[in-house]
Amino acid sequence: MVQQEIDAKMRILLAARKLFAKYGYDATSVRQICEEAGANVALVSYYFGGKESVFHAIFEHFFPTHRIAEFLVVEDPIQGIKTIIQEVILIRSADPELITLIQMEIITITPRVEKMREIVYPLWNKVRDLLEKGRQQGMFHFESLDSTLMFVLGSIFFYKQRDFFELMFTDARPDSQTLVNQTTIYVMNALGYQTKGEECDNG
Repeated sequence: MVQQEIDAKMRILLAARKLFAKYGYDATSVRQICEEAGANVALVSYYFGGKESVFHAIFEHFFPTHRIAEFLVVEDPIQGIKTIIQEVILIRSADPELITLIQMEIITITPRVEKMREIVYPLWNKVRDLLEKGRQQGMFHFESLDSTLMFVLGSIFFYKQRDFFELMFTDARPDSQTLVNQTTIYVMNALGYQTKGEECDNG
């Protein structure tokens, strides 16, 4: 594939990611994507076969599958939860449009929800396994695994955009590492993990 074709495909994917995250999949037309990308409308069919294939191609190209696979092998509950908190927040900060798109698809239970399950369930199942292992080993203390899983996922993945609440806030917007540290402390405290004098960092 020549460079010109690669550039055109990438422009379409970037435009679709932006518009899907802003307006939603159903409210975004192929024509809007091509206008945003500066591409001929026929190129979507030529390169991808249609809008839904563009949607799937976004995740094939931008979702950090290999990066996530690297920390899915961590077996220690403490290190595993800390690592997942850090990596998810850093991924969320690096590609907010992709994360927003995932959130929109999950919250509204769209016809593409099975694709979302395929993408996020390996990570979420890992969180569940680490929580249960930590409870069995006496590191974590909670009553319901299902409820605790939802609380933890809500803290690290379904973090609401600050803009709506900005008028209520007094602190400066935290950078990614500060948010990692704050979220780690919050989640570990909520899980009843006793640090025994050590700071709740990601080391």
